Amino acid sequence: MCKLHGREEFRRIDFVQKLKRESQFLPSASKLPDKKLQQDEEESTVQVKEEDQDVLVLKKVLSESPAPTAGSAENDWRYMVVSGTPEKILEHLLNDLHLDEVQDKDTDTLLDDFLLTYTVFMTTDDLCKALLRHYCAAKYDGKAESPEALCTKRKVLLLASQWTALYKDWLHEDEHSKLFLKTLYRYVLDDVYEYPILEKELKEFQKVLRIHRRHTVDEYSPHRKNKALFHQFSLKENWLQHRGNANEIEEIFCRVYITDHSYVSIRAKVSSSAQDILKIVAERIQLSEEDLALVTVTYCGEKQELLPNELVLSKSLEPSSRIYTYRKSDTLNPFAENEETQHRSVRLLGINTWDIAFELTSFDWSLFNSIHEQELIYFTFSRQGKGENTLNLSLLLQRCNEVQLWVATEILLCNQPGKRVQLLKKFIKIAAHCKAQRNLNSFFAIIMGLNTASVSRLSQTWEKIPGKFKKLFSELESLTDPSLNHKAYRDAFKKMKPPKIPFMPLLLKDVTFIHEGNKTFLDNLVNFEKLHMIADAVRSVRYCRNNQFGNDLPQKERQEAKFYSNHLHVIDNQQTLFELSHRIEPRV
Repeated sequence: MCKLHGREEFRRIDFVQKLKRESQFLPSASKLPDKKLQQDEEESTVQVKEEDQDVLVLKKVLSESPAPTAGSAENDWRYMVVSGTPEKILEHLLNDLHLDEVQDKDTDTLLDDFLLTYTVFMTTDDLCKALLRHYCAAKYDGKAESPEALCTKRKVLLLASQWTALYKDWLHEDEHSKLFLKTLYRYVLDDVYEYPILEKELKEFQKVLRIHRRHTVDEYSPHRKNKALFHQFSLKENWLQHRGNANEIEEIFCRVYITDHSYVSIRAKVSSSAQDILKIVAERIQLSEEDLALVTVTYCGEKQELLPNELVLSKSLEPSSRIYTYRKSDTLNPFAENEETQHRSVRLLGINTWDIAFELTSFDWSLFNSIHEQELIYFTFSRQGKGENTLNLSLLLQRCNEVQLWVATEILLCNQPGKRVQLLKKFIKIAAHCKAQRNLNSFFAIIMGLNTASVSRLSQTWEKIPGKFKKLFSELESLTDPSLNHKAYRDAFKKMKPPKIPFMPLLLKDVTFIHEGNKTFLDNLVNFEKLHMIADAVRSVRYCRNNQFGNDLPQKERQEAKFYSNHLHVIDNQQTLFELSHRIEPRV
């Protein structure tokens, strides 16, 4: 064990690593026998102390990167962060970064771990101040800056560039980070004339900041990628949930209720009028648009009809309201339970199963691709502003629930036994196609929808399913087996090449178990080993999105499938589903 004291001795860690690579040992006042040192080599640690308090604990591990010098890789050791104060972890990270070369795997992982999880143990404002302190450490000492200080400046720029590239527009929504980026950029502009070596880092910094003219950070460029495209408009909870201005949002989700327990989940343009929304609902529940009206109903029972050209996003609506579809007559009359489906034809049977699976995958991918990795961190640690910072993740989870309910709804609203059998077969095929298209989120949702109690009890319907479909369903169902920590799913998903969509509830469960099974702080130090495990799980999202899904079907051939996958008719009440189930197959 090597104890280092004070800021100056902290840089001896480089010396420690160098000696270990060369199979040498640190000089010590009480020298231990070489055999004893060799025995303890794999378990040696470095503790950095300040004022007799541990501020950083490092553990020596075998590096995953190729050995940088000649000789066996077995001698290539590095020091992994076990725990530490936020400031010392950052200092170690800056010390570990390499300039003028590609980062080795270990350093790149450390940098990524820190940037993904820093919000757990420090605020963005704290990080910004710490980085500026490191950049300006020797700025006003009245002496020429040492090569070491100049190297630190370049490393701060490198870290800031990586941070901005990883977080993208998230940083532009934080006032502290916007001020930091402007301040740092001004400092670099001041220094680049005296130190031309900073020019390379300056150019990289300008790229990630999308700077188009000198001294200007274009924070609100219209060409920014990875905007939050999807925002939920649900009158059941909040009328408007969003990050940014509504004018920037391209599409919305809107629930239009048919009855208290039945609604159509609609995906539409942000500029949609009441007439546009009504047209979608009318087609989805197969009724004439002229006979229907959109009505806002508050929880107090007050009703107000929406005019055809009125924007659904009108600010005049109450936050505690829902949108309903009512029958239009001399007076506005609500639908009775299941009344809207009495003369309903099963149009789903006429749509190609591969097309439906493709559109389900396209919808899920658009949501999954919009999720920022930080959303999983916020979701797990339940920080302030959780709802606002986990919007896209919440929408994908909501989508999974709605697809599950949609499967049960379609089957239970079919009164004809023969067509109900066909629907079961169709959903089994759609699930198989979703698996083939590597969309495990919708795959799980469909299988769980078929396994809900209200559907699985339809013994007369299941008995009429051909044997090959029963066998296929059994094979698909085995992938959802939760035994051995979902081993069947994990093995199958691991073999799939990206792009692919994971079953998000299980990924969140993994991250949550890591969080709840390990303390975030140990002896007042950040437990960085725990954060490394969480960052590893979060990085799996990045791997799944390495490539983009193709668009190999003509738009016209998918039009009806797209309509059905974008606008799901859902009954969200289990009691209502059970009543439907007992109505179509009474218990004998």
